[in-house]
Amino acid sequence: MIRETDAEAVRLARTLIRSARFGALAAIEPGTGSPLASRVGVATDIDGVPLILVSMLSAHTGAILADPRCSLLVGEPGRGDPLAHPRITLVCRALRLEHGSSEHARAERRYLNRNPKARLYAGLGDFSIFRLEPERASLNGGFGKAYLLDRADLVIGGPIVEELAASEQSALDHMNADHLDAIAVYAHHFAKAEGDGWIVTGFDAEGMDLASGDAICRVFFPERLKAVRELRPVLVEMARTGRAAGYARR
Repeated sequence: MIRETDAEAVRLARTLIRSARFGALAAIEPGTGSPLASRVGVATDIDGVPLILVSMLSAHTGAILADPRCSLLVGEPGRGDPLAHPRITLVCRALRLEHGSSEHARAERRYLNRNPKARLYAGLGDFSIFRLEPERASLNGGFGKAYLLDRADLVIGGPIVEELAASEQSALDHMNADHLDAIAVYAHHFAKAEGDGWIVTGFDAEGMDLASGDAICRVFFPERLKAVRELRPVLVEMARTGRAAGYARR
């Protein structure tokens, strides 16, 4: 039974997408029309659209160039029954970003912040970045928790997107250089994450993405940002809240 999509379902969907390190990309094989599935590395653009970096030599790249219709499944299984863990399937259209464009520069920066090992091959001529523009999605939040979502449930719009993109990297560099103690508070208090070595890999209007090695976590702001000037006070207040609750750098 499909449940009514509510705020909790939307947040879970966005968490799964923002937290994904990889996913299963399904495309249509040219010539045969057969389904073709492959694992791909994943990041998100600042508006929440999934990003993939793929070789032009790969079969799935040729498939989405021939027919941009595709789907992306994300959501990592944990212990026990893998079908008991949340996952989401996005129905998308793949859009290749042109090298040298501002859109490509932003997407590449965000992809490499999330997947730093990809720097080894990102600059090679046969690799391209695609935005997987979501049209709709099917969310399975666990047994008996099925939802249908549309693009508006998944993608952030408005002037804040471009405004924040212009200053995001400097904010990331500043936080990761000077405020690792605050980042640890965000990870431990708000995401209930374990371990140390956490850094921020991305900011967007709704929250931030943190990483420690291969571990990823998502932290939402108390409210969506309306302007870039709100970012710093929100970060300061969140650090204060976490410290008051007894969380500190470990």
